[in-house]
Amino acid sequence: MSSPEGHVEVHSAGWRFKLGVTIICVMLGSWLMVPIAAALGVPGSRVAALTGVLFISNKVLLILVIAVMGKAGFQQLKSKIFGYVSVMVPTIDAEVGPIRHRLGIVMFCLPLITAFLEPYFDTFWPGVRPNLWQLQLLGDAMLIGSFFVLGGNFWEKVRALFIRRARVVNPEAV
Repeated sequence: MSSPEGHVEVHSAGWRFKLGVTIICVMLGSWLMVPIAAALGVPGSRVAALTGVLFISNKVLLILVIAVMGKAGFQQLKSKIFGYVSVMVPTIDAEVGPIRHRLGIVMFCLPLITAFLEPYFDTFWPGVRPNLWQLQLLGDAMLIGSFFVLGGNFWEKVRALFIRRARVVNPEAV
């Protein structure tokens, strides 16, 4: 629909937008077939073939979503999704208190240390460590969550590790 000035108005409640969102939900939901097929004992070659088909079909469905929604609808969807995500991103200017910093450091180091020590525990004390994927997932979530607890300044510090010319500036020494 066009307004008198010639600008295109986006109606998020339109059927094209809803159909596009439905197709995206089907795209994401279709990936559940892979673990279900593996749990049902489907041979590995068929699970691999299913994964390949899903990978290619999801690309085709994404193009279909853009065609159905149109450029304006797809841009609106992206802005809504990234609007929710950008709220969760830690800000660089926020100062993190000492308790939050200590908690974040523990959350950051604990999964790294346990992942580093796992092979040694399995070699020297077999059967001591429970091999549960839930604990490994918890460790991964804890590591990712530590970046949010530690704030944006910590992410800048980690990023500086990969910049050859980065230098530490200690404001207390000045």
